[in-house]
Amino acid sequence: MAQQVRGVVAPGKGEPVRIETITIPDPGPGEAVVDVQACGVCHTDLHYREGGINDEFPFLLGHEAAGLVESVGEGVTEVAPGDFVVLNWRAVCGQCRACLRGRPWYCFDTHNASQKMTLADGTELTPALGIGAFADKTLVAAGQCTKVDPAAKPEVAGLLGCGVMAGLGAAINTGNVGRGDSVAVIGCGGVGAASVLGARLAGAAKIIAIDLDERKLATATSLGATHTVHAKDADVVESVRELTGGFGADVVIEAVGRPETYEQAFYARDLAGTVVLVGVPTPEMKLELPLLDVFGRGGSLKSSWYGDCLPSRDFPMLIDLYLQGRLDLEAFVTETIGLGDVEAAFDKMHRGDVLRSVVML
Repeated sequence: MAQQVRGVVAPGKGEPVRIETITIPDPGPGEAVVDVQACGVCHTDLHYREGGINDEFPFLLGHEAAGLVESVGEGVTEVAPGDFVVLNWRAVCGQCRACLRGRPWYCFDTHNASQKMTLADGTELTPALGIGAFADKTLVAAGQCTKVDPAAKPEVAGLLGCGVMAGLGAAINTGNVGRGDSVAVIGCGGVGAASVLGARLAGAAKIIAIDLDERKLATATSLGATHTVHAKDADVVESVRELTGGFGADVVIEAVGRPETYEQAFYARDLAGTVVLVGVPTPEMKLELPLLDVFGRGGSLKSSWYGDCLPSRDFPMLIDLYLQGRLDLEAFVTETIGLGDVEAAFDKMHRGDVLRSVVML
């Protein structure tokens, strides 16, 4: 039987979010209903509210979540009622050309639930990133549920659903940071801070955190940065070179998503080094680089989709590291809040006052 629960809805472009009664249908084939326990407030949710993703309002916001599987539909075998899961927004299909070539983290045909959640009057909702987890319960494709150790706190585990995984993966998966490497991270918000943590986990010898906000640089230092550069007062490229013997970093992670900072990343890397773009640009942004420099400097220019993660592989492993005390995921939880506090959390996030506000349900 369909259920009615609370959910945070963005009704129109730029309008404040509000709590609405939403209807959750019973799971159909390949679907699951998840009782949400915690969901982080991510910049992507704000982009949805502002119309920066698309105009398919109203949106059911929230996607960085963990909870318990309540029920599953026909044919679901990967999870069962009672399982503690982290939700992911790239449920791999297993059949596209990327999956068949053994690269499922690039899956080109990820999927979501077929049925729609609705407002009480029947208006169809668009769930953020196919999840919609600022709600007591949500309907997702079963492949969006990744089972992890239930000993993990839900407010911590859910962060792997988006921003923290994007940053960790940018360093470990996309950047292939290795033991003894030098790494520079431009932009030390939630994703950049996670990139610093990922570089430390991978064994980088030198980790240079770069930002305009002293608070973010302090956080980056606590997570493993060995050096910091305040971008307002320094030439970023020259500073990175000075800290790396005049050469540049082996891997530079750009976690801002702007042409100016990408150009800094390009020239702050060593010859044959790697640039990883994990910051998300807007559609109108353009980049101009001398093609001779692209050729002459060699190396790799990569973009990182969701940290190039494979949830079934990465989420359980990272949760295990957290439970062993080897991965400080709790450092990212600045505050826990209620469903009615999401709009205020957007303001705090915009001001840079938090790494993550997490809604507890």
